[in-house]
Amino acid sequence: MKDAKSLLDGLVRGLGGGASGGLGGVPGGLGQMAEQAKGLWDQQGGMTKMAAGGGLVALLLGGRGTKKIAGTALKVGGAAVVGALAMRAWQDWQAGKQAEIAKAPTPAALPSPEGTVFLPSDAAAADDLSTRLVQAMVAAAKADGHITDDERARITEQLGNIGLDAEGEKMIADELNTPLDVGHIAGLARTPEEGAEIYAASLLVVDPDAPAEKGYLAMLAARLKLDPELVKHLHARVAELA
Repeated sequence: MKDAKSLLDGLVRGLGGGASGGLGGVPGGLGQMAEQAKGLWDQQGGMTKMAAGGGLVALLLGGRGTKKIAGTALKVGGAAVVGALAMRAWQDWQAGKQAEIAKAPTPAALPSPEGTVFLPSDAAAADDLSTRLVQAMVAAAKADGHITDDERARITEQLGNIGLDAEGEKMIADELNTPLDVGHIAGLARTPEEGAEIYAASLLVVDPDAPAEKGYLAMLAARLKLDPELVKHLHARVAELA
């Protein structure tokens, strides 16, 4: 989907319900991307800014707040946040580190994923990956069954009012109207690293302690063939931003 990266940026920004904070003040890693990303943000069109304001997230997630990461995403972009979370977890797992949540009030500096498999520098490749991450997030939003048939119809009807193009509307509507299929979502990953990233994106929009969502995550991790220790690292990194 063209401009899926902007849509993903808006989704992740909206997850905090407008909360501020994050990694903007942390030197190195994502912090180095902040000023450049802020300039790009100022140039964004209505679609991204409306999603960032929470409109699309309110529709998809029923208005509930989940993770207070909006400030970070506003500075560096949602695609960079998801990529950085997965990349840091992957690196720590490969290094054999213990999966622990940082005790400091601000999370440890996350590495910039720009130019890696977690966030390709090629625009078309980044959009392709972002499309699949958005699909994973919408699917995860359905995991607890809170999107009823009536709500799904209302969301589909209102998609045209939030600034998405026809392709974007169709992608969201199709995912909402498709029965939840964890195998399909797992199949979106083309590499083990993308599997970690799809899991991280899904984890951002669920309550990992709620029974239905916990079950969905367990099935997704199994279908993605993620090492249990890697899963622990992914949970730890996301929990730092909660």
